[in-house]
Amino acid sequence: MKFAIVILMTAAAWSQTARNAGTSADVRSTSLPAQKIGPNDLISLYVYNAPELSGTIRVGEEGYIRMPMLKQRIKVDGLMPAEIEVAIAAALQQEQILVDPYVTVGIAEYHSRPISIMGAVRNPITFQADTPVTLLDALARAGGLDAEVGPEILVSRQQDGGDGTLTTLVQRIPVKSLIDAADPEMNLMLTGGEEIRVPTAGKIFVVGNVKTPGAFPVHDAAESTVLQALAQAGGLVQFAGKQAFIIRREASGAKSEIPVELGKIMDRKAPDAPLLAGDILYVPDAKGRRAAMAAIEKALIYGSGASSALIYAGMR
Repeated sequence: MKFAIVILMTAAAWSQTARNAGTSADVRSTSLPAQKIGPNDLISLYVYNAPELSGTIRVGEEGYIRMPMLKQRIKVDGLMPAEIEVAIAAALQQEQILVDPYVTVGIAEYHSRPISIMGAVRNPITFQADTPVTLLDALARAGGLDAEVGPEILVSRQQDGGDGTLTTLVQRIPVKSLIDAADPEMNLMLTGGEEIRVPTAGKIFVVGNVKTPGAFPVHDAAESTVLQALAQAGGLVQFAGKQAFIIRREASGAKSEIPVELGKIMDRKAPDAPLLAGDILYVPDAKGRRAAMAAIEKALIYGSGASSALIYAGMR
């Protein structure tokens, strides 16, 4: 009879252990992938045989949690879930609430790991990094880069300055290296707290005697030249002058006017001139040629072929 009672008690103990293990597994299965805890995160807590101590707890702004029946607050900011389990168990023992507590901690919500993406992306977004993500993955969540993207992506993150203060570190990621060259070193790993700014491309303005005047984006400052700008503007019109001008605003705020021997550049007798974002390329009218053509047209209208020929000869 005693042997039967022992068997029944052992079975009951195993059954209770299995139920408790199941509850612990439920906490684990419903929790997000583990990263370090921060302010405003929501953690799920299970204390074996203590339902009054179990539940969800929001981390305070200062990084502490306060549990029922505990006098002390527990600092959890910067800890992994396993470390929080140890801290809670130690606090329960220290205040003699439980003798040998078994604690399981999971993560229900992250609020301390935002990644913000703004600028030249299709859908600016802020999301919580429940797991580490790459820069490309983050940009994909924002719908990818749009057509107005500039040459660089700026990734800002805070780091410990060594004296207890936080400093902001900004990394410049060339778009060509990240996208075209697929350089793995440029595809940064993000863990939350980063701010990604995607500046729009600067513009070059082409005005004057071109087919389609307008503003054109500068995707690569090293490759922006007068000939490229003219190609984007559809080329020159009939009476374009052989000298153009680059109007540039300097860092001091002063405006300078740089002459460009357009005819020599197009004849490959002079090197192509570089352009900077914000430059205005002005192609003036060739007044002499326009006046000559106007005189020829008038002469032809009045039937004076000889005089038109003389005018044409005189203008050459």
